Amino acid sequence: MGSDVWVGPWRPHRPRGPIAALYSGPGPKYKLPPNTGYILHDPSRPRAPAFTFGARLPTQQTSCGPGPGYLVPARMTVRGRDGAPAYSIFGRPRHTAPFLTPGPGRYFPERAGNVAYPSAPRHTIAPRNWGLRAEPQTPGPGTYTVPSLLGPRVVGKVSAPTYSIYGRSAVGSFCEDLSKTPGPCAYHVVNPGIYKPRAPQFSMLARTSLPRGNTLNPGPAAYNVDQPRKPRGWSFGIRHSDYLAPMVFDVDD
Repeated sequence: MGSDVWVGPWRPHRPRGPIAALYSGPGPKYKLPPNTGYILHDPSRPRAPAFTFGARLPTQQTSCGPGPGYLVPARMTVRGRDGAPAYSIFGRPRHTAPFLTPGPGRYFPERAGNVAYPSAPRHTIAPRNWGLRAEPQTPGPGTYTVPSLLGPRVVGKVSAPTYSIYGRSAVGSFCEDLSKTPGPCAYHVVNPGIYKPRAPQFSMLARTSLPRGNTLNPGPAAYNVDQPRKPRGWSFGIRHSDYLAPMVFDVDD
């Protein structure tokens, strides 16, 4: 191989140390923290602030105008409905009752009296009005009662101790009837199993009946031993089933 094949001073030679191209697995460059991004950034490198974009907000469904989604009639314009005037024929209205206005002869000015003519002022003397002044409801001195000074509940005073005397009790006194005291027979005997260890208890049931069939089986007298047994033969069955209804020929009208 001549020197004209290679350009420059580089020539094939053995590497001076291990390089990443000699290994099939990832090299040590993957163990370094990244310099991009915000999470797990290299602490020895400056980190710029990171901003996030918010989610797109949903569009408002409500609108202030009807929009072209509404079906506008073809003969409707900005100034109203376009077309020739249309008339409708209604029924003849009923005649309303005329207003009965009174004529000049229905008035009587002479009966107006002092209402229509000027007159001097007149005054009336009304009776004394007792309803505006209500009767006095203030209680007098005899309405109040002075609290009693006897008993344990004295208002504004110190009360002395009070005692009450009760009647003689009939229980335990000399007049007690001891014959009415319940005797030993009046008390029920307590079951020993309540306050002592109770032995196991068993119950005896009645004898159960043997299983018997409800079918009517023939007894020994139903068999005839003396009658010889007939040889076995063959018989023809009926044409139709026994459960079918019989055919009716004569039908009454």
